[in-house]
Amino acid sequence: MSLYDYIVKDADGADVSLSDYKGKVLLIVNTATGCGFTPQYEGLQNLYKKYQQQGFEILDFPCNQFAGQAPGTEDEIVDFCQSRYGVTFKQFAKIKVNGSNTIPLYVYLKSQIKDRVLGGHIKWNFTKFLVDRNGNVVNRFGPSVTPDKIESNIKSLL
Repeated sequence: MSLYDYIVKDADGADVSLSDYKGKVLLIVNTATGCGFTPQYEGLQNLYKKYQQQGFEILDFPCNQFAGQAPGTEDEIVDFCQSRYGVTFKQFAKIKVNGSNTIPLYVYLKSQIKDRVLGGHIKWNFTKFLVDRNGNVVNRFGPSVTPDKIESNIKSLL
């Protein structure tokens, strides 16, 4: 399977085929609204505003698996992100990124690039996967790597 074969639910519960993103550079992020890394939403939004017109998309997947730091409904999460950080990129339904209920997309992402220490597990909120225009997962960034630190990686793919 390729990245484009996966179907995920958006924040409204509608099915979204990742084939809709063919030809785009993607940054796929598991997020949380109550995390020490939550201010990264600002940096993500800045990258999105700067590069969206060149074919860059951010796919935001809230995840409540890490210390319950993404509480609330999808609507509450979207409202928080829009009102606090001005988020305009696509937000999806809450997901699981580790364990037996991991969504298939994250099983795939983790199989493409494993963490040096954790292998196929996600360490925490705001782990980022960078995908090129052909759907290849080309890099994985840990939670402490801020959006501004990966800007050059994104630019090189655009």
